[in-house]
Amino acid sequence: MNPGNLVQLRLSNQQISETRFKTVKDIVGWMGAIQAQNHNMAKWAVGVRLPGSTDRMIEEAIVKGDIIRTHLLRPTWHLVSADDIYWMLELTAPQIKASMRSRNKQLGLTDVVFTESNEIIEKTLAGGRHLTREELTGELRKAEIAADSSQISHLLMQAELDGIVCSGPVRGNRITYALLRERVPRTGSISRDEALIKLARRYFTSHGPATLHDFAWWSGLSLADARSAVRSLGPDLVSKKMYSQTYWFSNTGQRFESEGWLYLLPAFDELIISYKDRSAFLPSEDHSKAISNNGMFRPVILVNGKVAGVWKRTIKKNRVIIEPQFFGSPGEDTMKMLERAAVRYGDFLGQEVEIYEK
Repeated sequence: MNPGNLVQLRLSNQQISETRFKTVKDIVGWMGAIQAQNHNMAKWAVGVRLPGSTDRMIEEAIVKGDIIRTHLLRPTWHLVSADDIYWMLELTAPQIKASMRSRNKQLGLTDVVFTESNEIIEKTLAGGRHLTREELTGELRKAEIAADSSQISHLLMQAELDGIVCSGPVRGNRITYALLRERVPRTGSISRDEALIKLARRYFTSHGPATLHDFAWWSGLSLADARSAVRSLGPDLVSKKMYSQTYWFSNTGQRFESEGWLYLLPAFDELIISYKDRSAFLPSEDHSKAISNNGMFRPVILVNGKVAGVWKRTIKKNRVIIEPQFFGSPGEDTMKMLERAAVRYGDFLGQEVEIYEK
């Protein structure tokens, strides 16, 4: 396998260069989970993988509870299919809680505090109520639970990891919380080993080719767990060597694109963030331009398999302004591809699009 094939296979498996799916829930389910701390960018992460979809369509899937926004895998927000929320939480919550222990101690958050907080949150949200972070903060403070900005973040995350709360419908432009059991009725459980194998299969099928270290990074699980899962999958995965690394993937008949394509990828897109080694897409000399020192992944312009720049959007009434910042001088063909990609993004938002060049 060469770097070009690696890029093409990932684009295909991640449903960017082609897709076999028709619904938002199917795309999110295929991906396993999509990082989602930026709500608008997370919706575009789904949209770029689902041609013809709209921002409203994805918002409706969140409102209906087809997909859920919560903390799992690594300790950050993700979109996950309602069908996968319980087993994925049970598998990945323990290591997230372990990683939070030291900071929880600094914040004065003990098991006793978490138990009391969970009870108040559960009681407050019962009966289909959907409340914002600020409203839940107020309820906790009424009960004399310390809830400054750092503490409330950990209190709510603990409630998510304990399977009590998840995202509710968006109210205006405000994210709400809801009881998970009311959003997604529970229908059974699977063993940890079964969940581990299921997650590994999902990752290497949708994100492969990838290494064991890539899977461990994405899932937050140990390298030993990653190795055990791949061993259990056996012939279900194909392995190829490149630069002394072994890459695993599912051979599902991917299509390779010809030269001449450009994608406007959102901040924190799975194509960039879900691998420990990102050099296949992002040359080392451009790394700091796309990913800040504090781990902020900017929206990127992908041209023929390489990150060629970054972009930002500004929404004004009925139009969206796309401002590209290329790392080098783009040619005429690249600018034409950018125009097509920008129109697709405008269609996704239901707005006219304008490209602003400095």
